[in-house]
Amino acid sequence: MVAANGARFHVAESGAADDPLVLFLHGFPEFWWAWRYQLPVVAAAGYRAVAMDLRGYGASDKTPRGYDPYTAAADVSGVIRSLGAADAVVVGHGWGGFIGWSAAVLAPRQVRALAAVSAPHPLLLTRSGQRKAVARTAWFQLPILPERRLLAHDGIHIERLLREWAAPGGTFPDAEVSRRYRAALQVWPAPHCALEYHRWFARSRLRPDGRKYSTRMRTPVAVPVLQIQGAQDSAVAPTAITPPQFVAAPLQHELIRTAGHFPHEETPELFNRVLLDWLAATASTNASTTSP
Repeated sequence: MVAANGARFHVAESGAADDPLVLFLHGFPEFWWAWRYQLPVVAAAGYRAVAMDLRGYGASDKTPRGYDPYTAAADVSGVIRSLGAADAVVVGHGWGGFIGWSAAVLAPRQVRALAAVSAPHPLLLTRSGQRKAVARTAWFQLPILPERRLLAHDGIHIERLLREWAAPGGTFPDAEVSRRYRAALQVWPAPHCALEYHRWFARSRLRPDGRKYSTRMRTPVAVPVLQIQGAQDSAVAPTAITPPQFVAAPLQHELIRTAGHFPHEETPELFNRVLLDWLAATASTNASTTSP
């Protein structure tokens, strides 16, 4: 457990404490275990690999408030500092990627580089190509009903979401994956907390805090960015490619054709190869720019 930004966060880590930090942020409806295929591999490559449960998920604190991107970005920067690091490469999937983008702009000193998985730049999420994502977020605005649906029948709807968003015909999710993710969101108020991220994004559009956030996010990200998409993603349109105007540093796009919304779990070997190659290239770039 790590204390940061007024809350306690559960982390799982692998690797030496003095190695460069890579911080993994899971998406909905998962928790740190989503990165089980990445933690040992990234650690073996010479990094300190840490996966945290986001606020409201897993064993992290489930606070009544704090599910806006400002608080989430402060959570990430605070966890990085509490782990004894000055900065980290942030790898975020889904809403974890949304938080990663936010942290890269709102807490830039703590983000050395960003890998956004199934997570285009936040300002792209309301565009026409994201109709499915917008419709799903609209359903989550209803009071109580979405939480009840996530809890009903031992969380079977969570398995249906995982299967719907993954590549058709694949093996994800298997029985163990389904069991773990269903169990993680059966602990109240975890389902309510998880949905609060979605609710802020929709409800803030016409509020001053939402307009302020959109204005801030027009600031180009100043660190290298890797965007990984699954070509068969039915949750976020794989055509949502972040344009260069949002990144004032090297920007790399990778499309994994055999994956859906969860490429790090559906095709872990291919995903790990892409991630490690990019981490090595990013480290080389940083070394060359900081050398005398």
